[in-house]
Amino acid sequence: MKPLAAWLLWLMLLALPAAAADCRSETYHNNAYVICEVDLRTERLELFLADDTGAVYGHFGTLDAALKEQGLSLGFATNAGMYHEDRRPVGHYVENRIELQRVIPNAGPGNFGLLPNGVLCLRDGRADVIETLKFIEQAPACRSATQSGPMLVIDGALHPRFLPDSTSRYIRNGVGTTQDGKRAVFVISDNVVTFHEFGLLFRDHLKLPNALYFDGNISRMRAPDLGRSGTGFTTLGPIIGVVKPAE
Repeated sequence: MKPLAAWLLWLMLLALPAAAADCRSETYHNNAYVICEVDLRTERLELFLADDTGAVYGHFGTLDAALKEQGLSLGFATNAGMYHEDRRPVGHYVENRIELQRVIPNAGPGNFGLLPNGVLCLRDGRADVIETLKFIEQAPACRSATQSGPMLVIDGALHPRFLPDSTSRYIRNGVGTTQDGKRAVFVISDNVVTFHEFGLLFRDHLKLPNALYFDGNISRMRAPDLGRSGTGFTTLGPIIGVVKPAE
């Protein structure tokens, strides 16, 4: 993050009420999850990939250390979308209004290409999960954005390809947003789950109209209030997290 951008962010954070992501552990249909809710009216969500030299942050601790050099710190965080071997985002990626990857509208191999997929769009004071073709049509002015897939919930309906009797089980993480965009809910499973089970959590338990899958077994979550650091050996691509002034 450039010093000027960090200074402007620090000023904006000072104007927000003191708050932290609400993280908790829950069980739903015999599956264990960690759920972190972010209120966009009181918290600042940001996307991060690499520093000014192009070095990928890759780990929550590395990103937190870089933020602290700017008088900021990282609270809750999780991986935020699929990436290539060199950690470049697979899909659309915008960070602080700079587009690093265009929108990918077509189907393809793997979970990302299991259409419909979607985009998480961050704007000041709100966050929205939007299905990709609708995103292209609406062309919202996102401050930052990340594309991933598949969608888990689309306007209140589960992804049409999810099967109740699926045997494909992995650790999974994703995000859902409320209709008014004021609340973003991030979830990681603590045991392997199917897409169908994960989608039901967002739709029926969390009551979110739109939700997006981020990734599978590489997924990690930092939740300081739960004593969860998210430390791991795998180098991540895009990271999303709550940024606040350093204490």
